[in-house]
Amino acid sequence: MSQTKRNNSGGGCGSTPLVLIFLLLGGGWWLAGQFNWQALLPKFWPDNLPWVGEIGSSPDIKPPLKNSIETKEQTSIPNDSPHLETTHSSPKIEIPLKNSIDRKEQASIRGIYLSRYQATNNANEQKIRQRVRDYRDWGFNTIIHGVWGNGCTMYKSKVTAKYVGYDSCPNQFQEQWIEWLIDEAEKQGMEIHAYFEKGIKIDENSPLFDIAVEQRWIVAGVDRTYQNVDHYVLDISIPEVAALLTDVLVEFVQKYPTIDAAHWDDYLGYHAELPGNVDRGKKLTEFVQKMITAMKQTNSNVSFDITHHNPYWAKTHFAADWQRWNIDRAFIQAYAEDNFEDEMQYVHQHDGIAITEKQFVHLPVLLSDKEVGNILVFPLSGESEAVAVAYSQLITKLKQQREN
Repeated sequence: MSQTKRNNSGGGCGSTPLVLIFLLLGGGWWLAGQFNWQALLPKFWPDNLPWVGEIGSSPDIKPPLKNSIETKEQTSIPNDSPHLETTHSSPKIEIPLKNSIDRKEQASIRGIYLSRYQATNNANEQKIRQRVRDYRDWGFNTIIHGVWGNGCTMYKSKVTAKYVGYDSCPNQFQEQWIEWLIDEAEKQGMEIHAYFEKGIKIDENSPLFDIAVEQRWIVAGVDRTYQNVDHYVLDISIPEVAALLTDVLVEFVQKYPTIDAAHWDDYLGYHAELPGNVDRGKKLTEFVQKMITAMKQTNSNVSFDITHHNPYWAKTHFAADWQRWNIDRAFIQAYAEDNFEDEMQYVHQHDGIAITEKQFVHLPVLLSDKEVGNILVFPLSGESEAVAVAYSQLITKLKQQREN
């Protein structure tokens, strides 16, 4: 703050009698003590802040980062809907300080997931930009979009070309699709979270599968966490595997420096039913910590988030002790109705909740619960637009009920 230059040609404290100064200061202090400042403050500080989540809201501020060292779950399956469950550092780059605001003042996330293929296959610029505006109008301020999954990227990657000989997943896309997505989101006051779905798991349709088998990059056994698909888990204790995954993440936040978050799911883990009495938790923790450090060294403005099982279930059944990973935000996956209420204790302790459209019945309570900071929607049907419209209609109905 600039200061006014003193006028030394006359006047000022030096020319005022000391007795008069003391009288003025003492009288001012007495008057201040008699004034009811507490009665005045509410006029400038409203009791009720705007209700977050109304249709058409598109706050241009971001949600709080708790640096959670405790959280919950999520993942995607081959049809790109969520499933139900019972290094090499790069030089630091200069980027806009877009995310460096005080996160205590940020709005709650209302996010929706789009699969890896819902914005890439034969999508032109107009279609991608319109999709962003549509989700804004349906009441969302964040789009969680797949950029990696099943062992490949949804953009041209020099890293995968170097390590495994192909530069993207097999799909039809225009090179600038992510740039259009991010740019339109910024114009609409929204965020884009890059979703690294399926984490360290691949299936036989992955372009990485044959290479991983040949190089012995896969942990012995089949992961049947999702009963309809056989998954194979990459062994992050192998230096080449750790380097591939870390360098893909670093490459992404360097190539797209204004991305808001790198978001990983519950497939960042090893199912307890894999063969052998092996404790993989320590190595997984060390790997994720190093990967996050490499990402932050390259682009410190990007949040590292996970959607995962609650901390007890994740550690016990997936060797994922994510409370020690040094993540920024953790969202608890609460897709099952039979233990939904039990999961709420973990939601309250962490950064938010991930639900499917089957949990929309809980939205009135979730939206009014001040301990539920953020809500992510992962369409179980895979029909993101239809689910978003249903969400919009429900929010409108709740708003009307609140006003009546």
